[in-house]
Amino acid sequence: MKRIASLVLGLTLAASIPAWAQDQYVALPSYRVGPYAAGGSGFYGGIIDYFNLVNLAGGVNGVKISWEECETEYNPSRGVECYERLKTKNGGATLVEPLSTGVAYGVLDRLAVDKIPMTMIGYGRSDAANGKVFPYVFPLITSYWNQAAAMIKYLGDKNGGMDKLKGKKIAYLYHDSAFGKEPLPVLEALSKQYGFDLVKVPVTPPGTEQQSQWLQIRQANPDHVILWGWGSMNAVAIKTAQRNGIPREKILGVWWAGSEEDTVPAGDAAKGYSAMTFNTPGNYPVMDEIHKKLYDAGKGNLADRTRIGSVYHMRGVSAAILWVEAMRTAQEKFGKGKPVNGEQMRWGLEHLNVDEARQKAIGALGMLPPVKTSCDDHEGSGAVKVQQWDGKKWNAITPNWIVGDKALTRKLLEESSAAYAAEKKITPACAK
Repeated sequence: MKRIASLVLGLTLAASIPAWAQDQYVALPSYRVGPYAAGGSGFYGGIIDYFNLVNLAGGVNGVKISWEECETEYNPSRGVECYERLKTKNGGATLVEPLSTGVAYGVLDRLAVDKIPMTMIGYGRSDAANGKVFPYVFPLITSYWNQAAAMIKYLGDKNGGMDKLKGKKIAYLYHDSAFGKEPLPVLEALSKQYGFDLVKVPVTPPGTEQQSQWLQIRQANPDHVILWGWGSMNAVAIKTAQRNGIPREKILGVWWAGSEEDTVPAGDAAKGYSAMTFNTPGNYPVMDEIHKKLYDAGKGNLADRTRIGSVYHMRGVSAAILWVEAMRTAQEKFGKGKPVNGEQMRWGLEHLNVDEARQKAIGALGMLPPVKTSCDDHEGSGAVKVQQWDGKKWNAITPNWIVGDKALTRKLLEESSAAYAAEKKITPACAK
C-alpha cells in the first residue's frame, strides 16, 4: 500500500513544466499507473530530475528544457495517441521517448515524416541501430540483441569457455510480447553456433500466474534460466522459481528484471539472484547533486526519496544525460545558446561522444558505458554488466563492461534492416 501511495503521489507531481519562449521541448509519453508503473515512474522521474538539475544551472548553454507527459499505461494504442497529442505542442517536439517496445513500434514509421527523433534506451527494435535505414531512431547504449549476446557470453565464461556450452540446456522464460520476442533471433543463432538447447517458455502478460511455466522448466531441468520479464511478472517469477526448487543462482534476468521493484517484493527468494544492467550500481556526484539541489529543496520528481539512485531512477538520469549531451552537440553545429529543432537534435544524437572524460565532467564516470554514435551505429556501445542482489542492494559482479558477439548481431542487424528498407521502399543512406 505504501508503494501504491508513493506511485500515486508521484503521478500528481508529474505535471508538465510550462514551456519557455525559447526552450527545448521534449515529449514524454510516460506511464506511472498500471502493472508497469514502478518502471515508468522511476525512469521518467530520473529524466525529469536531471532536466531540473540542468535548468537550475541555467539550461543547456542558456536554453531551458521543457517537457510534457501523457499517461500511456504502457498501452500501445494509448502510446500512439499520446505521441500524436504531444508532438505539435510548444512549437513541436524535438525528442520523444516512450519506454515501450509496443509504443515504439507503433510510432516508428511516423518519425521521419514528423522529423522527431526517438530514443529507445535499452529496448525496442535492435536493427534500428542502422541509421541509414532508421535515421530518426536511436536504441542508445545497448539493444536487446547485444544484451542477449552478452548474456550468452557471460554464461559461457561461467562454464569455463564458450565451447563448454555445448550440450547445455538454457530455458528462456519470456514476456509474450514484442519485447519478449525481440532477442529470439540472437538466442536461436547462438544456440546453433554453440550447441546448447534453447527451451522457450512464454508467459502471458502481465505474468501474475506462472506455475505451469515453472513446472515445465523444472521438468526440463536446465543448466541456466534466462528471465526476460517486465513489471509485476518478475517478482512472481523469482518466488515461483523458489517454490519449484529452481536455484536463484541459475537465473539470469534481463535488465528490466533487475531493479529493486523486482527483488524487494520477492523477499528472501531474490537473495543471490543476478540480472543484466547498463548502469553500474553505486554513488555518483551527479546523484549527490540531485539529492542536495532538488530533493533537499523539495523539488524532486519522486515522492519516495528511497528511490533516488535506484536502478530505474538511475536509468532515467542516464537517458537524460545522453539527451542533454546531444543538445550540446547539436548546438555546437547549429548555434550555441539556441534551441535546436527535431532535425538538428537527430544530428546531435548521431554525433554523440560521451567518453569517460565527459562522464567525469558530468559527475557520472562509470555509471554507464562510454557512448559514441555514428550514422552506422545509432546504439553507440553494446556493453553491459551483471549485477547481483545481496538482499538489500544491487552489486556489480563483473568489474568490466561485457560485449557479446557483435559480429553476429551486426550481421543480423544488416539483414533485418535491409528487409525493412525493401518492405518500406527506403533507400538506405546517411541523413545530412
